[in-house]
Amino acid sequence: MPAAGSEGEEGPAGEQPGPGTPKLCGYLQKLSGKGPLRGFRSRWFVFDPRRCYLYYFKGPQEPLPLGHLDIASACFSYHQPEAGAAAAVDEPAAFEVHSPGGAVTVLKAATRQDMTYWLQELQQKRWEYCNNLDAAKRDSRTSPTPSDFSKGLVAKDNPDLSILSQNASAERARNILAVETSPTDLVGEQAASQPAPVQASAINFSLKQWSTEIKNSMSSLRKGNNENRKSVFYTTEEWELLDPTPKDLEDSMALEEKRKHLAEGNKARRPLKDMIGSSKNRTGSDSSPTEWCSGNGNRLVSELQLKYQSQQEELEKLKKDLLSQKELVRLLQQTVRSSQYDKYFASHLCEGVPKDTLELLHQKDDQILGLNNQLEKLNLEKDSLQQEVKNLKCKVGELNERLGMLMETIQAKDEVIMKLSRQLSECEDSTSSQSGAINFPTATCTNKELQELDRLKDNLQGYKTQNKFLNKEILELSALRRNAEAREREWQAKYTSLEAKLCQIESKYLILLQEMKTPVCSEDQSPAREVITQLLEDALKAEPSEQPEQAFLKPHLVSEYDIYGFQTVPEDDDDEEKLVAKSRALDLRSLSLSENREISTGVKWENYLASTMNREMMRCVELKNLIRSGIPHEHRSKMWKWCVSLHVKKFKDSTVPGYFQTLLQKALEKPNPASKQIELDLLRTLPNNKHYSSPTSEGIQKLRNVLLAFSWRNPDIGYCQGLNRLVAIALLYLEQEDAFWCLVTIVEVFMPRDYYTKTLLGSQVDQRVFKDLMSEKLPRLHAHFEQYEVDYTLITFNWFLVVFVDSVVSDILFKIWDSFLYEGPKVIFRFALALFKYKEEEILKLQDSMSIFKYLRYFTRTILDARKLTAIAFGDLNPFPLRQIRNRRTYHLEKVRLELTELEAIREDFLRERETCVEKRDLISDDEEDS
Repeated sequence: MPAAGSEGEEGPAGEQPGPGTPKLCGYLQKLSGKGPLRGFRSRWFVFDPRRCYLYYFKGPQEPLPLGHLDIASACFSYHQPEAGAAAAVDEPAAFEVHSPGGAVTVLKAATRQDMTYWLQELQQKRWEYCNNLDAAKRDSRTSPTPSDFSKGLVAKDNPDLSILSQNASAERARNILAVETSPTDLVGEQAASQPAPVQASAINFSLKQWSTEIKNSMSSLRKGNNENRKSVFYTTEEWELLDPTPKDLEDSMALEEKRKHLAEGNKARRPLKDMIGSSKNRTGSDSSPTEWCSGNGNRLVSELQLKYQSQQEELEKLKKDLLSQKELVRLLQQTVRSSQYDKYFASHLCEGVPKDTLELLHQKDDQILGLNNQLEKLNLEKDSLQQEVKNLKCKVGELNERLGMLMETIQAKDEVIMKLSRQLSECEDSTSSQSGAINFPTATCTNKELQELDRLKDNLQGYKTQNKFLNKEILELSALRRNAEAREREWQAKYTSLEAKLCQIESKYLILLQEMKTPVCSEDQSPAREVITQLLEDALKAEPSEQPEQAFLKPHLVSEYDIYGFQTVPEDDDDEEKLVAKSRALDLRSLSLSENREISTGVKWENYLASTMNREMMRCVELKNLIRSGIPHEHRSKMWKWCVSLHVKKFKDSTVPGYFQTLLQKALEKPNPASKQIELDLLRTLPNNKHYSSPTSEGIQKLRNVLLAFSWRNPDIGYCQGLNRLVAIALLYLEQEDAFWCLVTIVEVFMPRDYYTKTLLGSQVDQRVFKDLMSEKLPRLHAHFEQYEVDYTLITFNWFLVVFVDSVVSDILFKIWDSFLYEGPKVIFRFALALFKYKEEEILKLQDSMSIFKYLRYFTRTILDARKLTAIAFGDLNPFPLRQIRNRRTYHLEKVRLELTELEAIREDFLRERETCVEKRDLISDDEEDS
């Protein structure tokens, strides 16, 4: 099969099905509209491999799609035009997409080659999607396929996914029936830089017919009352029209007025056209179409033209005389007004008025007269321009009518030429047949027969191609139907297995309840004890490994590892801890299944990502709200990479290409003071995650590379315990270089300076800021801790240092990281407060410091409802201004620095005293003991 689309890769706004795979996109014409407005409209189509949707936009740069077609459940066929339109409309490159529910969408490509390419590619995309992704739909918590998601350690681990085996014979038949074709410039990403193709107009174009159709369409739209009202257009998928703009309304009104003027101006010249038309109509099929311009017709036309020219000259002369008379009258009126004004002014206002005032009044009077003269001139110019516009409109009307006459004349001449050409070809054929009858008796094929033969060959080739395509379509649909039936049988088997298991568990529970209600034996011999023991063994029993072909029927609810690679049930804990972990995993599974039934969040994400397929993603309120609700598993890699690039763009722009590889090469070649500590912490990073559980795990080497490269970039920090966990979480969804820049984002952009240095100055400051926020947002809980002298910052310190890694369940952890990478460190304060508020009532019930502190050490692992926690963090805790956190950081930073200075002074005094006092020389500090 040919590759889809163009050669380039998709930009940051879209998502690729795989590295280096081109995007299937391009221009197609979609049949839409109703009534007189129904027709083909050019649209920009983009295929989305995530959901096997074909989105269509108004243009390549439009952010929002007009709609989409579900290719996964569609079938394709060639388009057959309606019987009434078959003679007038030729649609050689149109095809139909039949969607579920009976909806039929007609699409038309610019050429038959493009149509064949689109059909082949859509068939291939449907085949790949249905065969490779349907199995993954059985469990929404499984990892996405590599075609969906190609970054990070999570993408390479897909234990629960079972790909259905494809039918080899069906594949061979598909390859045989495939029609090899290549796209034109209107398919692929390069087509976005080209203008949209315009539908070719008919050859026998008529201005009069076009005008009649426009009038009929306008009258059909304006039926009803004659009141001025806003035009209403359908906005469904069939119409794709919006309300007309004021400019469009003005243009339509001007066009209507122009049409009225043309109709009035053409009344005088109508007899000429009528005579020409009647003369043309009287011509028979055998008579020459040029007889209308000979004989009396020529004399009549010349006489009318002379008479018309003389009347035009006389009219122009009369217009000039009228203008001169009007100018004379205007001058006389102006002279009379000025003389009357001077007389009135001299008789009434001259007495007792100073000369300066009189001169000023004369000047103002002159200015008024001058302005009046100027105004009259401008009015005259306006009248002349309006007259000129009217004349031009009349000329345009004459030219339009002349154009129509010329087109009719050309059409008549074309008919004469065609008739003469046919007669000539018939004469030549008869002559050649007569002359060749003696010498070449077998050469009896005429040109007409040869043309007919060529046409039949073309039709035969077209029918062969169509037949191959339809056979392939039938083959694919049959194979997909068989696969669907096989999946249905497998689902039925899985359902039966689950039902049997449920019946067994229910039976054991009934026996247990009966024994608990009416015990019949002593405590040692009670069957309840045996039932309980058996139930606990069954609950903690590890799932046996199964063959890949049996994986689809696996009825377990909780696997050994979750989708992130974390162990669901720890191996080293006692039975009680294992039982609690298994119960927690089941609760998480139940919450996940209930959330999957509500598809609103997933639909919002799909719609948003579809709107970014033709443009770059930008920060906005809509995106922030979507990220706060949690990034879907299949889109997290792309979104994390985009968030990191957003924050470190200025750093990346200032570095040379291959910057990360250069740092890594330096770290591997030269000894680094941080290398030893990094090696010691690698296996202690996330021991309960299979990607980092052993020295040979793939994540260990990537973790080492990122930490070594960062230690060379930032020698002031080098390495600090906690950085390894940040990188380990990032590597689950990002590649090495992206995880490196993610660490740069957290350490150098988000967190204050000295957050991960030896003194952990920034971390200490944040704990004091958090205490202030606790007293403000949760005053009852803060007072409760103060009453029992519980320092909860001993627990929260690690939350801030590693952003809740190993503190909350994995589902909540990654939703916190989603918002953290987009919004920054303020999210840590929000979720830290939300965790306490979530369990506030339970903590307030504890009445001693030991029980409170013990509860604080594990209570975050009991919080499972991510939606409720997110609502508290971003709803109940508002307002939450970042400026307040910055101001309090500045305030506490000075206090902590002062305390550290005092501690340093005490340390120096201790060292001096130890040197001078013999009794204290054996005392050593903690730093000296570590060294």
